[in-house]
Formats: sequence, C-alpha cells, structure tokens
Amino acid sequence: MRTEKSIMATVGMPGCGKGLASQVAREVGLPVFACGDIIREEVERRGLAPTPENVGKIMLKIREEQGVGVVASRLIPRIDANQSNAVLVEGIRNIEEVDILVKHYPRVIVVAIYASAETRFNRLRTRSRSDDPKTWKEFDARDKRELDVGIGKVIALADKMLVNEGSIQKFKTNFAGLLREALKLG
Repeated sequence: MRTEKSIMATVGMPGCGKGLASQVAREVGLPVFACGDIIREEVERRGLAPTPENVGKIMLKIREEQGVGVVASRLIPRIDANQSNAVLVEGIRNIEEVDILVKHYPRVIVVAIYASAETRFNRLRTRSRSDDPKTWKEFDARDKRELDVGIGKVIALADKMLVNEGSIQKFKTNFAGLLREALKLG
C-alpha cells in the first residue's frame, strides 16, 4: 500500500554526518527514523552488549535471516504511524531498502553524504558511541562491512550529494537548504 508521504533518505559511510543531518531535520520539524536504531534494538533484544563487533554481526545476521531489505521493512510501520507528510530516514544501507521505500511511498529522495576516511575516523573517535571503532583497524573493518552490505551502490545512485569536510555550521546550512528545496518545506 502506498501512502502520500515524502521520504528523504540519507546514506553515507560511518561518521560522514548522517546524525548531524538528522539533527537539522528535527530542527525544521521533520520526524527522523534511523536505520541504525533498528539494528541497536535487535542487538538489545538478543541480549548482546552494544559493541562494534556485536552491532556489525547483527547488522549482517538480520539481513541474512530476514532479507536484505529488512531494516526498511521494519521502519515502514513506524513511518506510517507518524502524522507528518515528510520524514527523514537516516542511514539507508542498500538498494533493496531504497526499493522497499519506493514501493511504499510516492516520493523518495536519496541524499549521499560524503566525508573522507580520515575525517570520519576522527569524528567517530570523538563521538564515543558504544559501537564506534576505537582503532583504525576496527574502523577499516566497519567500512568494509558497510560496503559488503551494499552502501556503495546507494551512494553511487543517490539523487543528491553533499560533501561534509568543512565546519558543522556550513554542513547544517547546506543540508537545511537541501531539505527545504527537495521536500518543499517552509
């Protein structure tokens, strides 16, 4: 069943600025649904500690068990229950997830956010979320896992691209402008 919501979905490697984009979306009144929350909830449901290894393992395992588009499928009831006519989906990981959203909603805009590996690693080290890598080896393993899930294809096929190598304020301004333009907000 298709509903009349517009979806902006962000994609990007860990530490590129998807969370900052979500913060901007919330500031302009858009509800945000994070794909990573689905994975973290599954880690908790299975009684595992939210370590980088466990989160990565479960990210792969649920896709193996329930199909590669499972995360988007789990988000749809949450999105549908929300009254807003536009939402942001943070952290799409593969083209199958995009396809599920496209089948369900009339307008899906995919925005790729790019930042270099060095920039992303430094951001993740200072972010201090329990599943963030502490070493370059962990960071590299996480990047490879993300690429194995199909994130590169989504980045390559994105409708829009934002580079996030400058200041936080510059990125927030650029993303807010993109939101307003793409979703016809205020």
